[in-house]
Amino acid sequence: MTIQRSSGVLLHPTSLPGSHGIGELGAHARAFVDWLAQAGQTYWQVMPLGPTGYGDSPYQAFSAFAGNPYLIDLGALRGEGLLTGADFADLPAFGAERVDFGVQYVWRTQMLGRAHAHFAAGQGAHLRAGFGAFEAAEADWLDDYALFMALKDEHGGLPWNAWAPELRDREAGALAAARERLASETERVRFIQFLFFRQWTALREYARARGVQVIGDIPIFVALDSSDAWANREQFLFDDQGQPTVVAGVPPDYFSETGQLWGNPLYRWDVMAQDGFAWWVERFRGSLKLYDLIRLDHFRGLAASWEIPFPAETAIRGEWVPAPGHAMLEAVQRALGSVPIIAEDLGVITPDVEALRDDFALPGMAVLQFAFGGGDFSVNDFLPHNLRENQVVYTGTHDNDTSRGWWNAASEQERHNFRTYTHSDPSEETFAWQLTEMAFRTRARLAVVPLQDLLNLGTGSRMNLPGTTGPHNWTWRYQEGDLTPELAERLRALTAETGRLA
Repeated sequence: MTIQRSSGVLLHPTSLPGSHGIGELGAHARAFVDWLAQAGQTYWQVMPLGPTGYGDSPYQAFSAFAGNPYLIDLGALRGEGLLTGADFADLPAFGAERVDFGVQYVWRTQMLGRAHAHFAAGQGAHLRAGFGAFEAAEADWLDDYALFMALKDEHGGLPWNAWAPELRDREAGALAAARERLASETERVRFIQFLFFRQWTALREYARARGVQVIGDIPIFVALDSSDAWANREQFLFDDQGQPTVVAGVPPDYFSETGQLWGNPLYRWDVMAQDGFAWWVERFRGSLKLYDLIRLDHFRGLAASWEIPFPAETAIRGEWVPAPGHAMLEAVQRALGSVPIIAEDLGVITPDVEALRDDFALPGMAVLQFAFGGGDFSVNDFLPHNLRENQVVYTGTHDNDTSRGWWNAASEQERHNFRTYTHSDPSEETFAWQLTEMAFRTRARLAVVPLQDLLNLGTGSRMNLPGTTGPHNWTWRYQEGDLTPELAERLRALTAETGRLA
């Protein structure tokens, strides 16, 4: 895969402004696309779009295939007769700067339930054919997901491995009875997914018409409490009670002295290989319905994953266990052709990871915030002059501090290294833009900047602090009026000057 020299902006849709407490796939999303086009950007990068659970992380979704109901534009549903003015009579006191996921869980669930009730009562007749076609086309994952969510509600939100054993173990009779008992509830889940995909598809078409493509995310692992793990239990390392025997994470690194204990179940690669990695093929096929370019998160897990015995309190006690990433990617290519993938190859990268990336000519990643640490920083692979052409360069990612925040918290050694390398002495006000310019001037074909850096925001606007479930993770939103024509023109000028303008 060859990416043309270009650039883009990283912003998760939950961070869009709007009057319903969270970003939606409506007018503000289209306005953001318009601004990207005005600024000369080719890509909008988002995080995983799946339905989030505990901790609200996009990387811990209830399904690897489903969309996040929180993002559905409720105003559009009102315009189509699925919601009425009375449904909006008692709006919660939404905050403009942060997402309150607790409020969203209660209020938005009620609103989408009302939309389905109106549909079941005969409203939105123009949607019936499309809904039926969607149900048929997506049945392979949609039916399991709908039943999973309905059963989860019936069990008070408990994870699937705490359900009644006959449902936990998917006994045929128990599943048949549940489908009959929960028919209305499962239809509601399927209808809400139809609404999400309908709106997201329309937004992608809007973006494509304006020269903007979407970079999306495949987290390499799925959540333990997910329909994927429940419906495909034989493909994961579980015991006979549905408990994982080992879980995923990473050893101690830049972000944490005790490593990161993610808790995701790990794959039984030998079982997956028996059917030609069919689940992975379908996962990529589903992602291509959402994204133009796929960032494969924690790519190194396709060469080897850090397996931590379950249960554990930290990620320190683990081991690297090889994975058949080469065979899996070959199977995906045979089924789908050349899939456009960015390999997130950050962290502990070994020769086998580099070989896997390079055998498939996948662009890797570089983060400029990582370039200036240590004493002899001149050998750092992330220094601008060391970057490769087939690479994607970032000032920072969703897991980093904002660039302004990074500079404020940088050690004196890091500041000294930066000043020495750039022959400059940036201020808090100028550093983020200087790092953006540095990224755009590299030889890397694609440069991506988080919107927080373009807005020169500090640590308070950080998206995520890895290894934590802090109250501000994933909640940041930008404000109406932040995306000015002047900022668009400044970014467009830099994009043109560095040969990245489409």
